Amino acid sequence: MKLIGLKLPHPTRNQNGDASRDCGGLWQIFTTQNIVQSIPNKKSENIYAVYYDYESDHNGDYSYFLGCEVQEDTPTPAGLNDVFIPVQQYQIITAKGQMPDCIAAAWREIWSTPINRAYGFDLEVYDERSADWSNAEVNIYLSIY
Repeated sequence: MKLIGLKLPHPTRNQNGDASRDCGGLWQIFTTQNIVQSIPNKKSENIYAVYYDYESDHNGDYSYFLGCEVQEDTPTPAGLNDVFIPVQQYQIITAKGQMPDCIAAAWREIWSTPINRAYGFDLEVYDERSADWSNAEVNIYLSIY
């Protein structure tokens, strides 16, 4: 599947608040600049947060991307980025509660649980269930072996 959106311009990591600051900053740009409206040929209004290009495991550097799924032949507009998600096996974890705390709690649980993670392309899918930030549901797709 092809996504078009914004890529964090540098790798981030889950240490010293780096990921929270970096990913949160990308979300702020994504929303304040209304990037969703500039993405052509969207298959839906769902927003995908993608974690990929892992250096090692959840303790190493990784890349981060925010975007929407588009038709695969859609040209990527100037100023935006794209990422292609390969076919993978996933384990789905659902974060529930107040945003963004429920996402952070879900990831802490993931990191402390023995899951046979592939560290390929991990996705958070923000759909209509995440519209109410006081009571949201977000599926997290973990690439597994």
